[in-house]
Amino acid sequence: MRTDLRWTMRALAAGAAALPERWRSGAALNPIAARMRRNPYPTYARLRERSPVHRSRVLNAWVFTRYADVEAILRDFRRFSNRPDSVSPDRRRRRSVPPRVDWTMLFLDPPDHTRLRSLVNQAFTPRVVEALEPHIRAVMHERLDAVDDPGGFDLMRAVAGPLPVIVIAEMLGVPPEDRARFAEWSHARARILEPLVGARERARAEAAGEAFDAYFLPIVQARRREPRDDIISALARAEEAGDALSEREMLTMLRLLLIAGNETTTNLIGNGVLALLEHPEQMRLLREDPSRIPAAVEELLRFDTPVQLDLRGVVEDCETHGVPLRRGEPAVLALGAANRDPEAFDEPDRLDVARSRGSNISFGRGIHHCLGAPLARLEARVALEVLLERYASLQLLGKRPAFRRAIVLRGLESLPVRAVPA
Repeated sequence: MRTDLRWTMRALAAGAAALPERWRSGAALNPIAARMRRNPYPTYARLRERSPVHRSRVLNAWVFTRYADVEAILRDFRRFSNRPDSVSPDRRRRRSVPPRVDWTMLFLDPPDHTRLRSLVNQAFTPRVVEALEPHIRAVMHERLDAVDDPGGFDLMRAVAGPLPVIVIAEMLGVPPEDRARFAEWSHARARILEPLVGARERARAEAAGEAFDAYFLPIVQARRREPRDDIISALARAEEAGDALSEREMLTMLRLLLIAGNETTTNLIGNGVLALLEHPEQMRLLREDPSRIPAAVEELLRFDTPVQLDLRGVVEDCETHGVPLRRGEPAVLALGAANRDPEAFDEPDRLDVARSRGSNISFGRGIHHCLGAPLARLEARVALEVLLERYASLQLLGKRPAFRRAIVLRGLESLPVRAVPA
């Protein structure tokens, strides 16, 4: 109750702070408002139309909502940096800069990023990902076998949450008895991606990171001595031009994989299934022709984007749409808004699993394009295939479920469904 009240008070304060934006531009962004949590896309549409380069008082940043602008900035690492220290200290607000040794590949630009990416790519080859499909399918069946009552169960708890955790934990060599701890660390660490988290959650995230490192350090050291068939061993073996990952780099890379291999895929499956439940005619198309499912995954990524926002820092003065951007200012890229841009997609607010025009921007662009995108797509495809194979019908129970309190990672708290076995 206290958390709910605190969140409500913050939302009201943020709404008041955003009022001058509406007076100035005809649009405002209060990312923690209840309506944004339920459905951010109408607000994104107003911003795209009236204020495509929008100054947000709540985020203390420039917000970009048009597809062409978001894509261009994602590709332009020379003028828009991922480094946490690219944003001036007086503009960071609650975003503290982690120590340099804790920067993951996500926070680096070339040449550091190039070096790490080339090494890690060796552990995520297409062959490695494709080989996981039979096991992912088996895990999916096991999860549904464990459902006590198909007539009423939480799909987030049964499938969308556990499946990615199990897959990435097994890839890292985490034994089954430690998966619960692994999941807790993942949820806690993911919160540091949220720009408006409080000191308590940030401290919890730091504690989770320390516990994670303490758990994996001896494993990293053991895999260097005696490699196994897991990602840690592959990372330990990875070498290019005589260069290898240091122990600290290994641990920060594993931290990144912990979140990237879990939270985003959970949101993709949950958001995607909800969209199909709310559009039964689209679900029917997939039942009639399962070969549509890979394209459907792309459409679901676009329709309700798992990662809504990305952050860059302006590293040299420039101008966009006549708006001057100064060095050190933060730039927030609204991926969810870009994925609904009518300049890039026909009828963007309509779910269409047969859509052919346009390419979603959910996994980013350029040098920071998501390393785990093929794995996330594979898990989502297999999840949908098995759900449609196992159940003759799938229906939403009750009213539309609530989304979690977050502005970067958009995902459901729960997804109650009723299923009829095939």
